[in-house]
Amino acid sequence: MPKPSVKGEGTRAKPWTLKTPSGQSEFNAYRDPASDPPALIVTVGKTELRYHLRAIEDLAAMLSANGDWVLLGSTDEGKEAPAATVEAWGRSASNPVGSWYGLKKGLRGRFGMYVPPVLEALGTAEVEHNPKNNRMRAL
Repeated sequence: MPKPSVKGEGTRAKPWTLKTPSGQSEFNAYRDPASDPPALIVTVGKTELRYHLRAIEDLAAMLSANGDWVLLGSTDEGKEAPAATVEAWGRSASNPVGSWYGLKKGLRGRFGMYVPPVLEALGTAEVEHNPKNNRMRAL
């Protein structure tokens, strides 16, 4: 699958302009290594979500170790994440940060919605683009 055409450079001045896996919504994302802790900043409309910046490398490593497709399972923070999904892994005590990759209480969910397109843009993962039940895998 070819790498998607992505606008931006992943910086605050020139964020990536990406689409959710279903293709229904557009959002911006950029790396902020100077924040404490270093963060991946996602802006959806006027809402800002923050994830540990290391999520990019950690998720790529998890997908490589898994060796197969993984369901995204994107869910809001207040809802239970479906088992064996990217979302569940992004909240798990067994992931490299030992809990949530999301940094803003109340907005820690949707890891499986916004982080996979970043990996796809970087060329480290393949993401499906169906209306729902999308998966991803390492490249």
